[in-house]
Parts: sequence; structure tokens; C-alpha cells
Amino acid sequence: MKGTTHLTIGLAIGVAAAASHPFTAQHAALYVAAAAFSSLSADLDGTNMLSGKLNRTAKMIHALLLWGGIALTGTVGITYAVKGVLYTEWAIAAVSVLLLGLVLGNGMIRNALVSLIGVGLLYGGFSEGMNWLIGLGVFVAWVPWLNHRGLTHTVWAAAAWWAIGNGLEEQVGVDGLAQTALWGYLSHLIADTLTPSGVKWLYPLTKKTFKLPIGKL
Repeated sequence: MKGTTHLTIGLAIGVAAAASHPFTAQHAALYVAAAAFSSLSADLDGTNMLSGKLNRTAKMIHALLLWGGIALTGTVGITYAVKGVLYTEWAIAAVSVLLLGLVLGNGMIRNALVSLIGVGLLYGGFSEGMNWLIGLGVFVAWVPWLNHRGLTHTVWAAAAWWAIGNGLEEQVGVDGLAQTALWGYLSHLIADTLTPSGVKWLYPLTKKTFKLPIGKL
């Protein structure tokens, strides 16, 4: 299912949560933000609206590594051919950069960038003593390396997401925030269940795919 569809559902959940609780602009913004973010988070194991923009950065880094490695290797080679001198340190650096450019695809670099954000969240959580932020950091740092529609698309991930939301709710004191985040996350799994590919809700206990396809969503 398209990210825009997931986001639309998440926004609707956030608006409904804001409407069903005592209204303040700040609380309404929290409900909507929590539901919207949650509705997209399950797809951090692939390219989605949250991480998709990092692809441009990943492509730029990949190009710099590849062409930088070629340029450095060429420079070292030309220097050796002209002067008969091999600068070992530069040669090692040139080959290393070139190999990184050849081995690392855009996907791996994007995953590393998402994980770096997760590490930043972890650091913030430890620094401020926020357990929910530590949990979010672990989630963001870990899930980019998982198979798409694997562990992030399970009841276990939804339970972990509720725990993160519950910690946030306790800290900010906004009633129903954890439930809103949970429904935002579950909306993603339910929507994907309605696609032909379905969802392995109980993975890894079983690899059975649950699906009720209603068309190409």
C-alpha cells in the first residue's frame, strides 16, 4: 500500500483522537503527529515516506565514494607512473574508498543513515533518562536492516510500539496518546493485510501470511 494512503489513515486516526479528548491545540497536534508517524513507522524496514528522502543523500554519498575512489586511485597511479613513488597511505585510502563505493549500494547507505538517526535518539534517551526514547532509538536503529514486512509487521512490533507510546504518554501527561500511537501502527498492518501480499502477523512463530485482498492498494 502506498505511503500516502497509510499517512492519510494515520492523520484520520489522529484527528479522531483529538476530537474524542478534551481539546487543546498542543494536545491535538500531539495526537495527529503520533498517529501519522506511527502509521508510517512499520515501513522503516524499507523505503517509505519517513526515510525515502534519505535516498537522495544516500545516492550522493554513494557517488562521492565511487567517483572519489576512482579519482584517488587514478591520482596515486599517475603519481607512481610519473615520479616512481608510491604513497602507501594514500594508496590504501584510495583503494578503501573505491571498494566502499563498489560494495555499498544506495540501500545500505540509506539504512545506515536511518540507523544513525536511531543512534541519535538512543543518545538523547540515555542523556535525558527517557526510556521511551531509548526504545524508539532501538527501533529506528534496528529495523532498517530487517526484511520488508517481516518483524515490523507483527503483533509483537505493535506491542513494542504501544510500550514506547505509553512511555511518551506518561512523560507528557496526554491521556490516550499511547492508544493513538498503537492504532496508528495497527492501521498500517491492517491496511497491508488488505493487499495481495498480506502480512505475517505472527512471524516468526509462523510464516503464514494473513491477507484479505480487496484490490491493488
